[in-house]
Amino acid sequence: MPVRPNIAAMSGYTPGEQPQAGKFIKLNTNENPYPPSQKVTQAIQAALEQGLVKYPDPVGNSFRRRAAEVLGVEPDWILCGNGSDDILTILTRAYVGEGDLLRLPYPSYVLYRTLAEIQGANCDEVRFNDDWTLPDAFGAATERLKLVFLPNPNSPTGTVIARSEIAMIAEKLPCPLLVDEAYGDFAEETCIDLVRQDENVMVARTLSKSYGLAGLRFGFLIAQPPIIAELMKVKDSYNCDALSIAGATAAIDDQAWFAANRAKVIATRQRMTSALEQLGFSVIPSQANFVWCTHPSRPVQPLYEELKNNRVLIRYMNYSGWCEGLRISVGTDEQVDACLALLKTMLER
Repeated sequence: MPVRPNIAAMSGYTPGEQPQAGKFIKLNTNENPYPPSQKVTQAIQAALEQGLVKYPDPVGNSFRRRAAEVLGVEPDWILCGNGSDDILTILTRAYVGEGDLLRLPYPSYVLYRTLAEIQGANCDEVRFNDDWTLPDAFGAATERLKLVFLPNPNSPTGTVIARSEIAMIAEKLPCPLLVDEAYGDFAEETCIDLVRQDENVMVARTLSKSYGLAGLRFGFLIAQPPIIAELMKVKDSYNCDALSIAGATAAIDDQAWFAANRAKVIATRQRMTSALEQLGFSVIPSQANFVWCTHPSRPVQPLYEELKNNRVLIRYMNYSGWCEGLRISVGTDEQVDACLALLKTMLER
């Protein structure tokens, strides 16, 4: 039997390439290049020893309690998810119906559009200004506008919108504003405090990037308790398993590991930015764990393809109506040096 027409018409979201065989330097999906805290593996092992025959805590209270202490909120302000993509799905299902409008900046995370298409909703893509600020249209009230997604830092650029500007945008909007801080741990400021000031502001976070847990799948939302209570109705019954709850709780508990890892990634990001500029690339200053670069005189798709042939994966992106470019994740110093050396050889030909 046929699926709904809007499902048949959509192309679906395509994740970054995940090679299943052979050895690659992977700088294409913004994973953390370093192993997570040892406390994570210890916690997962302990959870395994307790057994997996029972269902997990449906709301992940152990994580909510510890995350609340770290982030300066209360546990009932937190909703756990199977990665932050699960949080985005829950929000879209809860707020956006068929024919409604979901607003997002352009270019940004491609999954946002896919989530709207699944709902049979429409997208209002508001193009960034040339300086990566947002035009007034982003905060404008529009008929049937039900939800706004704002990635901050943005992907693929790593750019940020100032917290003060986000607060002003939220005041103008007639609907909730989700600040997607998937890369927020690498940025200079967060919007978590705005959640207390404005019930329409929510913040999504993930442990995939800054805690080295992309394979565990754990994210969370910070919002005011009445909103969390409504979203609990929408999420899957047990959307986070016992192992992910145990591992995520141990990860966010180890703030010493987090601080050291964050500093290491930012230092490599700065060094990588300078090196790419010396190779002739134009690099946008990034506050994420990746950089976006273009080249003024060379097409970049052949560079991406040759790197792949040499078993180095980065992300080539070409958004419609916008320039092509390369998004390169921050790897270890050794991985980054290998990528830079290959690029240097290619550009010197």
